Amino acid sequence: MSNDDRIRWDRQHESSRDAEPPAAFLRMILESDAWPELGGNGLDIACGKGRNAIYLAQRGFAVTALDISAVALAEGRRRARQQGLLIDWHRCDLESSAPAFAAGDFDLIINFNYLQRELIRPMQQALKPGGHVIFETYLIDQAEIGHPKNPDYLLRHNELLECFDDFRVFFYREGKFADGGTEAFRAAIFAQRID
Repeated sequence: MSNDDRIRWDRQHESSRDAEPPAAFLRMILESDAWPELGGNGLDIACGKGRNAIYLAQRGFAVTALDISAVALAEGRRRARQQGLLIDWHRCDLESSAPAFAAGDFDLIINFNYLQRELIRPMQQALKPGGHVIFETYLIDQAEIGHPKNPDYLLRHNELLECFDDFRVFFYREGKFADGGTEAFRAAIFAQRID
């Protein structure tokens, strides 16, 4: 991202100090009795103010959280500190200097509302064998009804399934969902690295 993008994200996070709940899809997966109990080391990609990172830490994960916005990370740190939660926060421009994930570092990687296709393979490799991914972001149909509109940041139909075709897929959905109030076209996957 350019410096302008970093500034734009800082301004957006400064303009809204409200605490958002964790993503509905994340809660649905982690609070379901249908899946194995998840725990261990978690990574939150493009964490924003840390709503999902905090949720994982509340559930006992050791969490690393990455975002470009220093404003968002400061707010996440403040909220985590208020709850006595330890989260490893890192300011990182994922587009210009993607982090070097060590192979097999994480038991769970989550990615919400962010698409950087070049990052998917390194994310997969950063999972331990048997580790899980929970990934949800916007579909190409979203351009018809709102933001984002740039196809670089929108998944094609079934693209997320194709990206994780060598994973065991526990749950997949795509369509128009009103999670959190506002309707949006999204695709989401919960899958496990099996090699």
